[in-house]
Amino acid sequence: MIIDPSKLTARERYKWMIASIVPRPIAFVSTVSPDGDVNLAPFSYFCGIASTPPVLAISVGPRRNGERKDTLRNVESTGEMVVSLVTEELAQPMVLTSGEWPEGRNEFEIAGLSPAPSDLVRPPRVAESPLAIECRVLQRVPVGDDPSWIVLGEVLRIHVRDDVLTNGMPDPKKLRPLARLGGDLYAHLGEILEIPRPRV
Repeated sequence: MIIDPSKLTARERYKWMIASIVPRPIAFVSTVSPDGDVNLAPFSYFCGIASTPPVLAISVGPRRNGERKDTLRNVESTGEMVVSLVTEELAQPMVLTSGEWPEGRNEFEIAGLSPAPSDLVRPPRVAESPLAIECRVLQRVPVGDDPSWIVLGEVLRIHVRDDVLTNGMPDPKKLRPLARLGGDLYAHLGEILEIPRPRV
């Protein structure tokens, strides 16, 4: 089978992308509106992209009706966000926050999650997450006709629970991150392979 994305609808293209690029880590992204409303939403188009300075990226597409998501409007207005890692234990609350709730609804409350204060930015962390990253937005880049927006965030603080560290670093076996697959499918890490890189 050969797929020509130009022959697909936007929804079909989305389904092919999320089913083909797997697994993906899931970020809880918390933001605050200029009026002080807290928003929490999951994103699996999410990755680290630089180390000096440390920068991560999330991709924020439009709602199904074409409107901008609260996350994008908030980072445009405030320039701040917090990324909290979604773990296996947080799967069900994460799915609850993925609903297209009306503006002003507090997804922390909907999902039964606890906001924890951040050090340097207004948006709260997800207290139940073992690792959270405070970010200052560096840049927003439109991509495509929708458009989707790539939001680049400079890492200002990393909050990590001591019980998920091994030798002072986050241990994936202890973090137990949840991975996004296609459709309504998710996965855990399963077996972890250790393969040393060649020293040249």
